[in-house]
Amino acid sequence: MEAKKKDIRALTKEQLRDFFVKEGDKAFRGNQVYEWLWQKSAHSFEDMTNISLKTRQMLQDNFVINHIKVDQMQRSSDGTIKNAVRLHDDLIVESVLIPTPTRTTACVSSQVGCSLDCKFCATARLKRMRNLNPDEIYDQVVAIDNESRLYHDRPLSNIVFMGMGEPLMNYNNVLKAIDKITSPEGLGMSPKRIVVSTSGVPKMIKKMADDEVKFKLAVSLHSAIDEVRTSIMPFNATFPLKDLREALEYWYAKTRNRITYEYVVWKGINDKQKDVEALVEFCKFSPSKVNLIEYNPIDDGEFQQANPQALDMYVKTLEKNNITVTVRRSRGKDIDAACGQLANKS
Repeated sequence: MEAKKKDIRALTKEQLRDFFVKEGDKAFRGNQVYEWLWQKSAHSFEDMTNISLKTRQMLQDNFVINHIKVDQMQRSSDGTIKNAVRLHDDLIVESVLIPTPTRTTACVSSQVGCSLDCKFCATARLKRMRNLNPDEIYDQVVAIDNESRLYHDRPLSNIVFMGMGEPLMNYNNVLKAIDKITSPEGLGMSPKRIVVSTSGVPKMIKKMADDEVKFKLAVSLHSAIDEVRTSIMPFNATFPLKDLREALEYWYAKTRNRITYEYVVWKGINDKQKDVEALVEFCKFSPSKVNLIEYNPIDDGEFQQANPQALDMYVKTLEKNNITVTVRRSRGKDIDAACGQLANKS
């Protein structure tokens, strides 16, 4: 039986250099291959045109490049693009390009399915099948950067980890991917243009602070009252708001970076004055910003967008308390590409 070939992108540059030395070649050959794999996003060894045929064949015999494939691309009437991305083991994740007049943002996935159980999110119903590897996360970004250049005539400017999965439950791979995305040997993007969004895993938020990450943090909050939050995000029973707040205080003390709260207002769930007051209280310990996100239904009607008056009450109360607030209109709804809708319907 043929031995399973190793995924070449799991190797560091040093390991690649060592491999070539061991094969009796020059170490710099490893640098060349590394550049093809990351900066040039080569899909196959044939693409590596400045490397001899014999060496390419030797790479072919030893390794695979587990490249993603955009299986299906849907374009929304508002310019949003959704990719159904096929992985090497035939599992599918989705990623989204969100254009505005001034920027294009990639919304990328970090897991196939999700480790958590938020009731309002289509992805959570898929359950977690596996974590994505760093190269699979990286490839989503490269694909969206190419689409941004092709359809919007400019390179990708921002990345949000708000696609499928809980990024902090795939912490090491997400960090490795960001490392490649921000490295001059990869895409060379600024970490300040990357936001990692979590539903709130306190231990991992503290770890991020200790690791002195340079990207921004967003928390998918949706309620600052424990019983309400647990009713819509059951894992909150394990990671209650008290623990989340303590972890975020720690994050702010270490990084001095303000925290963004993602917050959907639903009819009959969190649309009362007491809900806003609890949110104001929760925001007080550090500079923060609240994104009020328009809700996108996911078929069963259990959750409904709150009426405009409730949204208005949130905005006024937050502003009165000097908390920055923006109302986010969702994009790509006509292709199920909006917040909470990624569920591989295809």
